[in-house]
Amino acid sequence: MALQFLDFDYSEAEDGVATWDAIASVPQARLDALAQEAQSILAWACAEFGALHGPHEEGGLWQYDLQCERPGQPLQEIRFDEAREALVPALQAEGDGRVTLTLSVSGLPAFAEAFAARFGL
Repeated sequence: MALQFLDFDYSEAEDGVATWDAIASVPQARLDALAQEAQSILAWACAEFGALHGPHEEGGLWQYDLQCERPGQPLQEIRFDEAREALVPALQAEGDGRVTLTLSVSGLPAFAEAFAARFGL
């Protein structure tokens, strides 16, 4: 899957945990497309590795952190509702303002290899 908005930077910790970090800032007119892209990434991860989602320290194979920021507003944590395949709360812009979305995805080698292959990273 080719990504339009989320351009991931890769890092790897000494313990083998791979992390991809992306930031995308879009105007209100492009917000739905950005949300769809983030949803598709997380929907894939949940479909392929959902039962293994959780902190690595607790035996999880992968985890994510998703946050949204609007001008003049604090960061807001966003979660992915797997059953609805939707971001909660839904991304919204104030007026014609921009919305900045940050997504970090990390995983152990089995997840990391599949993630990189799926998204061409």
